[in-house]
Amino acid sequence: MPKKYGVKEKDLVIAHVVNLVLTGKLRTGDRLDRNEIAGDLGISRVPIQEAVVQLEHDGIISTQYHRGAFIERFDADVLGEHHEVYGVLNGIASARAATAADPDVLAALHALTSALAASRDARSFHDTAWRYRRTITDAYAGPRLQAATAAAQTFIPHDYWSAFLDAPAGLLDHYRAETAAIADRDPAAARAACIAAARLMGAMMRTELVRRGVLDGPVATESPLTESG
Repeated sequence: MPKKYGVKEKDLVIAHVVNLVLTGKLRTGDRLDRNEIAGDLGISRVPIQEAVVQLEHDGIISTQYHRGAFIERFDADVLGEHHEVYGVLNGIASARAATAADPDVLAALHALTSALAASRDARSFHDTAWRYRRTITDAYAGPRLQAATAAAQTFIPHDYWSAFLDAPAGLLDHYRAETAAIADRDPAAARAACIAAARLMGAMMRTELVRRGVLDGPVATESPLTESG
């Protein structure tokens, strides 16, 4: 696999392992084959070990002395938990944005909300949504909060969203609600919008993973992917 310049090898390994889990190639309890990863990515075992440490810290794998690294429990509840934590952490930064009410940040969020509404496909919507999120976290999340948010986001990879998941009107509504809450200087409403958006994101991802056979469960007759406002 060709290397991506500007991306740390450790992060390439993390993305690779997460992709294997999200595609069902690695499942709960499966052992991580470090030699196979090294061959697939064309890298040494040093960044693989660094990735193993990070993945264990993020609750995605566990290591056993003299036995290796194994995929931790991954099911609908675990996926929902990642999204729940992600929503709460985003809400902390968003509440700070509402308290500060910086006019430059607010202007940027209004522009990004308009861009979300004008998006013509899922990729452009999710790319813009990531810029929206970064605008708030860069301005109002300190190093600890940014690190915790990044860890919660490990099972919510940007590339996966852009490639496979649609953008229902309900998700746009939550961004609109968050922007309005920040403009109104209402921290509680800003937190609530973040949590609601993350909950919907979790439902969307769960539906897609059930459809693909990665997670167990009934396939919804009306998927969140086609939810209207």
